[in-house]
Amino acid sequence: MKEKFDVITSTCVPLPMENIDTDQIIPARFLKATSREGFGDNLFRDWRFDSEGNPIAGFPLNNPIYSGRILLAGKNFGCGSSREHAAWAIHDYGFRVVVSSFFADIHKNNELNNFVLPVVVSEAFLNELFNTVNADPKAEVKVDLPAQTITNLST
Repeated sequence: MKEKFDVITSTCVPLPMENIDTDQIIPARFLKATSREGFGDNLFRDWRFDSEGNPIAGFPLNNPIYSGRILLAGKNFGCGSSREHAAWAIHDYGFRVVVSSFFADIHKNNELNNFVLPVVVSEAFLNELFNTVNADPKAEVKVDLPAQTITNLST
């Protein structure tokens, strides 16, 4: 379900990797569906699950201490092909905001078109957020769309 929002206050899931391309976000073998539902099950599939389909314990989306509607991602998020399915998977998984210091242009537009807000922040602020969430997974971040601000509520 698509939803508009003005303000989101949420905990975050950290994914401190750079150059995450759309094939890593949603592998090509899962692009056969024509509806937008169900893609979240395969978000970061090859990183979340082993070849037997078992969750990989060390991956942040599998770690129960992390949750929330905000994904923190390293620089150059959404690079690679222009598949809109990547934005579908992010939304279907439950993320409404992705924070990074740089987004691939086409992917950024795909997120916007699919009710996921890509928030570009400085490297320094992104590192602050990663450090905050690593120290306290219950730390919250507030994204205020009308004010165009993002606030680390733990500082």
